Amino acid sequence: MRDHRKLKAFDLADRLVLEVYRRTKCFSREEQFGLTSQTRRAVIAVPSNIVEGCGRRTEPDYLRFLEIAFGSAQEVEYQLTLARRLGYLTPEDASAVESLASETCRVHNALIQALRTSSANV
Repeated sequence: MRDHRKLKAFDLADRLVLEVYRRTKCFSREEQFGLTSQTRRAVIAVPSNIVEGCGRRTEPDYLRFLEIAFGSAQEVEYQLTLARRLGYLTPEDASAVESLASETCRVHNALIQALRTSSANV
């Protein structure tokens, strides 16, 4: 079993969850069951799938859950840019959280690529 707490990808995803929850508090009330809810569901899926993958016994299962988490992280990236364009996030807030989302995706993708490379060499 792997320890998710040792992964930089998990640490960034966890920080992203906290930031998204903080920033979506100010979204329009009419978006409570729309963009707010969808963004929060997608962002919580990122670290949750990392944790679940770490609990899996096989490398392919681990990789599959990391790929699901990566897809959710990319979904969050889009939703944050949409929130900015709709005016729900100030330019400063958008820049900070979009930067964290981008870094989360980059690190996560690097982890997946490293695992694929090590699996191919076995």
